[in-house]
Amino acid sequence: MALLSLTDAHLAYGHVPLLDGAAFSLEAGERIGLIGRNGAGKSSLLKILAGLEKPDDGLVQAQQTVRRIYVPQEPQFTAGVTVFDTVAEGVAEARALRDRYEAHAPDEDLDALQSRLEALDGWTWEQRVDETLQRLRLDGGARIESLSGGTAKRAALARALVARPEVLLLDEPTNHLDLDAIDWLQELLVGAGPPQADRAPRGPTTKASGGTKSAFRGAVVLISHDRAFIDAVATRIVELDRGQLRSYPGNFAAFEAAKQRELEAEAVAFARADKLLAQEEAWIRKGVEARRTRSVSRIARLERLREARAQRRDVIGRAKLEVDSGQSSGRIVCELQDVGMRFGDKVVVDGFSATLLRGDKVGLIGPNGAGKTTLLKLMLGELQPTSGSVRLGSRLQVAYFDQMRAGLSLDATLADTISPGSEWVEVNGARKHVSGYLGDFLFSPARANSPVRTLSGGERNRLLLARLFALPANVLVLDEPTNDLDIETLELLEELLQSYRGTVFLVSHDRRFLDNVVTSTIAWEGDVQPGRWREYEGGVEDWLAQRARSRAAAAAKPSSAAPAPTPPKAEAPKARAKLSYKEQRELDDLPARIESLEAEQRRLAERLADPALYAGASAQEAPALQARFAAIEDELMAALERWEALGAR
Repeated sequence: MALLSLTDAHLAYGHVPLLDGAAFSLEAGERIGLIGRNGAGKSSLLKILAGLEKPDDGLVQAQQTVRRIYVPQEPQFTAGVTVFDTVAEGVAEARALRDRYEAHAPDEDLDALQSRLEALDGWTWEQRVDETLQRLRLDGGARIESLSGGTAKRAALARALVARPEVLLLDEPTNHLDLDAIDWLQELLVGAGPPQADRAPRGPTTKASGGTKSAFRGAVVLISHDRAFIDAVATRIVELDRGQLRSYPGNFAAFEAAKQRELEAEAVAFARADKLLAQEEAWIRKGVEARRTRSVSRIARLERLREARAQRRDVIGRAKLEVDSGQSSGRIVCELQDVGMRFGDKVVVDGFSATLLRGDKVGLIGPNGAGKTTLLKLMLGELQPTSGSVRLGSRLQVAYFDQMRAGLSLDATLADTISPGSEWVEVNGARKHVSGYLGDFLFSPARANSPVRTLSGGERNRLLLARLFALPANVLVLDEPTNDLDIETLELLEELLQSYRGTVFLVSHDRRFLDNVVTSTIAWEGDVQPGRWREYEGGVEDWLAQRARSRAAAAAKPSSAAPAPTPPKAEAPKARAKLSYKEQRELDDLPARIESLEAEQRRLAERLADPALYAGASAQEAPALQARFAAIEDELMAALERWEALGAR
């Protein structure tokens, strides 16, 4: 018998049915990834499975003794209590029963209490809480309101896990978690995970942080946008699509292939039905003799075709994402030279150097609290370092995703959020009506005047992206933009950022998203040295591979305790050569030369864009100007390479 089942379920908010005769079942030990569009009703379905809400119609069944624990996207906590007491709420029943047993009330059935306590493993509930706190690296004495977003999410997971439920229902469990915490959760849900030799230690011992002994044994239903996480965890994918639940065995890659075949077959069937309907509509308009049996049957078929077309729920269109990249910034966006940043005794950044150029797409990776936001502010000139220097490029227009999220008004309408006080918005030089622009982000015209508070979490993020992309900017700073976005919108955002002509700074814990977007990665390595950050080419997988090789090489060096063969005498390292007077003068002059070349290139671009250049006698100048424009590009690249080479010395 299934642990949970849903039969012919119906649920609607307004005119759109979220569940339309949906059916679902969950077997013991299954790990189901629940996916679907933002606003499709995934969170509502999860609450129905948890018993927190009821469908409008249909049957929800659960085994009588099954324990279900639901962890929402944004967990709620009792204020003013410790983390230990918060996690202990997961064993509230066992705690209360043991208190009653130890009180020896005369009217209590101690045998029944003892049996129930043993069933709940309630005699050692304190030990269970302590073990769970240790496994999740939580300080039991800390106040719950003092926790960061990621630590609060771990506390909510601890509260759920300590209860040892048979069914664990997780709504976006990876939101606010850093990469190491996501890996820990993945290993916990799957069991014995792959070796993590390339990872820094995450807890007191490797055994405490994962493996078969501490793996979760119950069934799991989870909502997540993290494709790598779903691939690793899920044994079955269930898609909520236009009110229906469709099941696909296997991981996310298998689902994608099967879904594509389904959509192609559905499109062919719909096209065939639409063609037949059009033919029958044309026939009926010519007029018929309804007395004839043949005509009567044909009219009946037409009515059936019309009804089928009216009841069809078409595939929702794709979002159309485009961003206004504004005027081009200078070739250099920022140059950091031996930058350090301290807050009191805490070293956040120590000796970091990097040169970031126009068009770079940089990912920042590090655990929560490592200082990613501080490093970003240093690179954009919003903070002054305590040591070293930061040089900013010219003509920077910066747009922040995180700042906009904080300033979102829940009472404002969608239209006012995008374009306050105007019905029009300008993107890439084109003027659009705000309703049409919202339609590009899958918001119907009827919702343009709805308040923001009516949107789901994913829809709010999609609205924020719409507002962000309406601003002219040549530098995008995106702090966790993927939270709550559906997978299809996530893939479209990837495509947009890949083709974006400006510079991108991306903070995310979504491994596949980073791999598909960034050209380089700045990773925190504070476990090796406090405040250490290092730049790597490529994304997360490239960073892990490069770090694994460097650590393997370091581990392979002979130990000082063991005798090693005497190596041949090596030549003393050469002293680092100083720049000559001429080279130093050249280095000092290069920034001004680069600025001069960029200014000349701008003037040429304006002339080449003028139609008058190609008319009359001045048309003879055009080839020479075009050749000079191309030559400047080569000179700029050579000057930048020379500047980097001299600066490295």
